[in-house]
Amino acid sequence: MSLRRQPSEERLLAFAAGTLSFPEAVVVATHLSLRPTTRPWAELGAAVGGVLLDDQAPEALSQSARQDVMARLDAVELAAAPRPALADPVLPAPLDQFALGPWRWLGPGVHVRDVLGTREGDCRVILLKIASGQSAPRHTHGGVELTCVIDGAYATEDGVFSRGDFEEADPSVTHQPKVVSKEPCLCVAALDGQIRLPGRLGKLLAPFVRL
Repeated sequence: MSLRRQPSEERLLAFAAGTLSFPEAVVVATHLSLRPTTRPWAELGAAVGGVLLDDQAPEALSQSARQDVMARLDAVELAAAPRPALADPVLPAPLDQFALGPWRWLGPGVHVRDVLGTREGDCRVILLKIASGQSAPRHTHGGVELTCVIDGAYATEDGVFSRGDFEEADPSVTHQPKVVSKEPCLCVAALDGQIRLPGRLGKLLAPFVRL
């Protein structure tokens, strides 16, 4: 079974094991909500993880480890607290629980807004909306970028990505997604670090295109 347009096996196993960063887990959960055919892979990862845990000899947690686990659980509960006032009605369930920042202009036909309460270190979740026929700036990445299409479609050198499709990119990837659907393309992305604009023109534009 091809994992194209889906998270890698390693990413799904990490999601099942609960070891993905919170922003990355939000984007993977969004993909799973839109693409049920991927769920068996995540469920398989959870099952394998359960078997491995069953095979381990039990060990007592230190007091500090217990406090750290409880603090992380409290943080997740606060981040996921219901907040309907600024909710976008078209968002999938994994995103509908977060507050959203205002839309910001990033370029002609390109707007971005923050998904609040999702940041972990330099990694955070954003929504990106690009008008039909428009392109995002050609860019590479300071870290890993995970993207899931919520509505519409875009194309890169690797093909077309439409609703529910998942794309993984890192500093080795330079691309310029162009919207090929008649309607605007809405995506959710977990970004680790800043995007980087290549070339002399990119250096000139960088102060104005911080994402």
